[in-house]
Amino acid sequence: MAIPLRSDAELAALAGDGSELAFREIYRSYARSVYWLAYGIVGNAPDAEDVLQETFLVAWRKLPQLTLAGDSLLPWLATICRFQASNRARMLQRDRHRTTSDPDDAERVAAPVDIAQQVADGQLVELILAQVAELGPLDREIFRLCAAEGYAYQAAAEALGVSHGVVRNRLSRIRTRLRTTAREEA
Repeated sequence: MAIPLRSDAELAALAGDGSELAFREIYRSYARSVYWLAYGIVGNAPDAEDVLQETFLVAWRKLPQLTLAGDSLLPWLATICRFQASNRARMLQRDRHRTTSDPDDAERVAAPVDIAQQVADGQLVELILAQVAELGPLDREIFRLCAAEGYAYQAAAEALGVSHGVVRNRLSRIRTRLRTTAREEA
């Protein structure tokens, strides 16, 4: 039984009330984005998969108390993911440090988590999300489907009822706008 198309706020409320179907829909919508964020922090697939699972486990536990601030669950899930991935990266670093007996090997241990960089990355994510929020409804959906959920141009075009070229051209303009904004902030 599939859940009819619902907003993230509705899905979060249903999942918070215990609906496994709603939670599965949230997972399907955001697992790919959360995985790649985790992978960027921990740097390998097995640990990124573990962080993905830990992120959604924490989300499941916290959904009953969640008050969604925006239209998307992605910023909330990304925050949980960053904390889980940072914890895992620290744990991996501690484990490597404990097993490293050669002083030359100690230099090869991963650098500690850079909190300042994480804050800057978080601010950039918020800036990009604010820019996306200013887009028109079609452009927001194109960005969500292609950039956040990984749809191919044709699949996004079919889902939105527009042509492949419309999706390709609009996404190109959106990305250019977001890159310009990111450069100006840097």
